[in-house]
Amino acid sequence: MLSMTETNADFGTTSEMTESDDSVISQATDARLVDEARRGNTDSFGQLAQRYERRVLKVIRRFMPDQELAMDLAQDAFLKAFDRLEQFDPSRRFGPWLFRIAVNTTYDYLRKIKRKGKWALFSEAGEDRIPDPEAVDPRKDLDLSHEVRTVLEELPESYRTVMVLRDLEGFSTSEVAAVTERSEATIRWRLAEARRMFKDAWERRQRKIEEEQLG
Repeated sequence: MLSMTETNADFGTTSEMTESDDSVISQATDARLVDEARRGNTDSFGQLAQRYERRVLKVIRRFMPDQELAMDLAQDAFLKAFDRLEQFDPSRRFGPWLFRIAVNTTYDYLRKIKRKGKWALFSEAGEDRIPDPEAVDPRKDLDLSHEVRTVLEELPESYRTVMVLRDLEGFSTSEVAAVTERSEATIRWRLAEARRMFKDAWERRQRKIEEEQLG
């Protein structure tokens, strides 16, 4: 009989196996619900919406600070997904397809209001790769959250998306590739570039703020 150590060495940790099993089960459930929804079962699509609604809203809030507006965009994304179910490739995962619709719906709205002269920024950031706006900031007068949103807004759209999904939302590289319909190699390159651009823009902005405070 294999010992626990030997088993883990061959197949990974118990937690990793559990997460993998959960992922497989989740994908199988998604596939069944999608199939039923495509056959006209609206209750099945409702179950899909319940499975993803919190995560979809959370992703949209990364781009859209207004909670009510983000909820409207999330609802719009689910309606689009329902209307386009016949276009969905059942050999692929439902989640990335849904998130792609949600991200595109949000960007479409941001472009629309930007053309009207309004300004929309990211809501927050996280991880150690970019400053956490919820962390205690010694500069009491500086709204760190606003600074992060302002800097993120400077990044080109394709790079922002990769950074938000990978660094802020914790999507895997393969998941980001599926959402954006790009290769994993492209995602890794864009992520590295996005981090570099964010770092440079952040440092420039902080120098400007310090100069203004001193001047």
